[in-house]
Amino acid sequence: MIKPTSLREHLTAAIPELGRDPDRLLVFIKDGSLVGTFAPGLSFEYRYTLNLIITDFSGHPDAVMVPLMVWIEQQQPELLANPALRERIAFDAELLANDKVDLELKLPLTERVGVHAREAGGYDVVHYPEPELETVLPGGRWDVYLQGEWIGGWDVVAAGGAKT
Repeated sequence: MIKPTSLREHLTAAIPELGRDPDRLLVFIKDGSLVGTFAPGLSFEYRYTLNLIITDFSGHPDAVMVPLMVWIEQQQPELLANPALRERIAFDAELLANDKVDLELKLPLTERVGVHAREAGGYDVVHYPEPELETVLPGGRWDVYLQGEWIGGWDVVAAGGAKT
């Protein structure tokens, strides 16, 4: 699995307190499953909850949440794009003495893995990147058809204000 290490590196680089003491960021994988489709080949998907615990954190929670959201947008964008998944980004905090907290983050993550037979024998394993989600509608005319019948349309202004 690649995402736990990626998120650890991202948060350690983004949060000075963790940069100085990276051992205060604990990483656990919970409730993991391996999902295959029985399609030709051995490709599968990892599905798991990533639990991160930052111990004795004295900074503002935004110092953690903003870099976390940036990473999610890049590495697991459907958590933001899909309303059913948005509330699954969770956290718990234990308030400690001296204005410190133990902060636990919980993220449902997936990783797609392709396993392809080689002609000469053996297998190539590929960890696929997340598909890019289109966040801005392309400009121009949008017409919608249902079973070949036009049911509506509108003009969309592209980013920057121009129709294309």
